[in-house]
Amino acid sequence: MKKIIKLLAVLPLFAACDDLFSPAIENIRDLDAMYKEPTYAQGVLANAYILLPYQIFPYSDVATDDAVTNNTAPSSSYGNYIYYMRMATGSWTAFTDPMSQWQGRKNAIQYINLFLERTDDVLWSEDALIRKLYNTRLTGEAYGLRAVHMYYLLLEHGGWTADGRLMGVPILTTSESTTSDYNHARNTFQECIQQVLDDAAKAIELLPLDYADLKDGDVIPSKYTAMGLSSISDYNRVNGNLMRGRITGRIVEAIRSQAALLAASPAYNTGTTVTWADAANQAAIVLDRINGVSGLSANGGTWYANASEINGLTSGSNPAEIIWRGDVSQSLSLEAENFPPSQYGYGRVNPTQNLVDAFPMVNGYPITDKTNSAYDETKPYENRDPRLANYIVFDGSKQGPGDAVITTGVYGTGNDVINKENLRSTRTGYYLRKLLRKDCNPDSRYNTTQKHYTARIRYTEIFLNYAEAANEAFGPTGKGTHNYSAYDVIKAIRARAGVGKDNGDAYLESIKNDPDKMRQLIRNERRLELCFENFRFRDLRRWKENLNETARGVRIENLGGALKYTPIDVEVRNYKDYMYYGPIPYSEVLKWSNLEQNKGW
Repeated sequence: MKKIIKLLAVLPLFAACDDLFSPAIENIRDLDAMYKEPTYAQGVLANAYILLPYQIFPYSDVATDDAVTNNTAPSSSYGNYIYYMRMATGSWTAFTDPMSQWQGRKNAIQYINLFLERTDDVLWSEDALIRKLYNTRLTGEAYGLRAVHMYYLLLEHGGWTADGRLMGVPILTTSESTTSDYNHARNTFQECIQQVLDDAAKAIELLPLDYADLKDGDVIPSKYTAMGLSSISDYNRVNGNLMRGRITGRIVEAIRSQAALLAASPAYNTGTTVTWADAANQAAIVLDRINGVSGLSANGGTWYANASEINGLTSGSNPAEIIWRGDVSQSLSLEAENFPPSQYGYGRVNPTQNLVDAFPMVNGYPITDKTNSAYDETKPYENRDPRLANYIVFDGSKQGPGDAVITTGVYGTGNDVINKENLRSTRTGYYLRKLLRKDCNPDSRYNTTQKHYTARIRYTEIFLNYAEAANEAFGPTGKGTHNYSAYDVIKAIRARAGVGKDNGDAYLESIKNDPDKMRQLIRNERRLELCFENFRFRDLRRWKENLNETARGVRIENLGGALKYTPIDVEVRNYKDYMYYGPIPYSEVLKWSNLEQNKGW
């Protein structure tokens, strides 16, 4: 009765606001408005940019042997790390899947298909040639973006079915409406990879390699002069600096490299026709444009902390390390989440002892090589690969705007000590440094922000793609049809990091003719260079490597003035064998009878 009374009381309000239920005709806009409103048409495609899957926070790393999170209590103030921790410890299901790409990628592809079906009829300009130029570029963007979104669908939802078929996702190249049949069967993984490659080829054909203003006297690219373009100002209007940040031919070439490497990987290669040589060749296309190994950025390993470089980014320009990035934003959220508590952070991501042990000595030898490494268990952080100090805060490190000394050992008295009962301290004895800028200050008295950006695709990733594929296809020192080998790439990456510079990287030289040892080194270099950038979980799965390595930490005691380092188990992983491949969402399988689930889910 109370509800009825309340309803009667508000009915006059509804009567006075008829537009609430029946919008005025001038507010109703359908897709046909695209044809005469190019801004509206670009807005449709813009949704595919808004829905891009790239993530600045290292959420998935806490589900691997590289990190754990101290976010073990559910609270909206603690971020999303807890969902990945639960996934790693036995709660990953087709119903609760924090890795899922299903809805976001499918939504983006729907927008792209709507755009592609209409773009030819959009009045991009009154001038016929300019209209053609805009349509060419935007059509290329749409195909490139569809390749991105399909690739990410395959990363998380491609897998083997119970009857032994490697399947991808339903391929949709036309938009769906209320009258469409949504009960699609999955296409094979090979068909989906081919769709990515086909879309990439179309995008590369239509897009400029990069967006940049031409100056008087510059040569207009031939594919545009073939269309009748002779004016540099017209070229700049469509493909100039103002377009930077959008997808380009160079970016699509990199995405094609990623897709080829995925298909050639152990988890998938028996179900595709993509070879290791194909993957190496696709990566080389990207790398040859920067003159191969000589183009490796000197400071690319610390791209996130190169303050003057970041502060100088304007108009969508990229540092030498970056192929594609997100917008630069002024923030301190990464620091607030991950600085140690003494520096007013929540210490959310805790690197593991497993990862720390993966960093070699500065002479290049693994710490497990007792004969050559000179590793001292009583001084475990001395003479190590410089990347260790760049990426991880360990006991005695400095962090924060004042370079405060961080004590994680149990001998300490501050809040940074391991397992301090404040829901902010480390569980492993380590804090995160990578991705963070020490000149941020989360102290509420200051809240000092700095510029950050998401590195969507780095050249280092593509170099590592090449090294991995070339080692399998041509051997460690083989070059195929290229001017550099897997060995050349790894030597350059390690030299950039400062590894082996005093002994000619003797360890690398000792294994350079052994494909198996080189494979392990390449995978380890990938682990180090790309740590905390959401690669590790997917890499372990595509390699079919152990997902259940217990995450370890270190307990440090001061015994009579000498520090004692004792390894500790922190978090046991609980993955099943079928989890090398992610699930199709449970809700989708329930709805659509033709949508077959991956084995085990």
